[in-house]
Amino acid sequence: MRLSIIIVSWNVSELLLGCLSSLPLDDPEVEVIVVDSASTDGTPERVAATFPKVHLITSRDNLGYSRGNNLGFAAARGALWMVLNPDTAVAPGAIETLSKYLETHPETACVGPSLVYGNGTSQSSRRRFPTLQTAIFESTWLRSLAPRGVLAAYYGEDWPSDRPVEVDWLVGAALLLRADAVRQVGGFDEGFFMYSEELDLCRRLKAAGWRIAHVPEARVTHFEGQSSAQVRAATHLRFNRSKIRYFRKHHGALQAAVLTWVLRLNFVGQAVIEACKWLIGHRRPLRAQRVADYLHVLARL
Repeated sequence: MRLSIIIVSWNVSELLLGCLSSLPLDDPEVEVIVVDSASTDGTPERVAATFPKVHLITSRDNLGYSRGNNLGFAAARGALWMVLNPDTAVAPGAIETLSKYLETHPETACVGPSLVYGNGTSQSSRRRFPTLQTAIFESTWLRSLAPRGVLAAYYGEDWPSDRPVEVDWLVGAALLLRADAVRQVGGFDEGFFMYSEELDLCRRLKAAGWRIAHVPEARVTHFEGQSSAQVRAATHLRFNRSKIRYFRKHHGALQAAVLTWVLRLNFVGQAVIEACKWLIGHRRPLRAQRVADYLHVLARL
């Protein structure tokens, strides 16, 4: 078996079926493994009926990204593993392009394609490793106050966009991995339920001497955030908890504590702003929901 494609899915059956339609299911050297995390939208039944060649693994619990993919890895027989979000569609030739790069670059353990949104616009997917400074400004209300160039460097805006380039890490919506390298570092860290797990994996791969590359010729469409949009407060909480956990793991308790308090202040500020908008009568149901979401995160962060 040359390639195992692992997809962890939760309550996005329509998008998952579209994703599966874009894959080489008839290739005898490719296996597709779907790990369903306790979906309630009929996902297992629809996959089994529409794509009987897919290896379907069902769970009674929502496993999250890391545990779900590790479960898929345990069942995978391929020398290469592709982790793929269910809200993606793989362009023709993309898998072959990524595979060829790994074949011709034996020092590389992980490659990723260009990601585009559903409307065809580019999605940033390649990164440098974050510092405390970038973590404070990235994905917070302080973003507009970031010193010039800080986030541009984090997003690798100085890297060429028309040819393969070595990077620190890649967004995990679509990654092609060398199975032996992933086994060497122990797979995904299951302490990350969702978010930052691909960052952590890439960091451990690079620490073990492997390289990570972005290959823009390969293309995958990413209909981003369809699962997480169903649980907004939980998504905020998981994103920021994972961010803090990454810093505690790789940068120590002090930086993690600083980041925790910055993020808490961020959510206090957001809650106050939304409450003020509610008081003046501006889209009150939306403002009330956002205040509730931010307070939920503050109580648990």
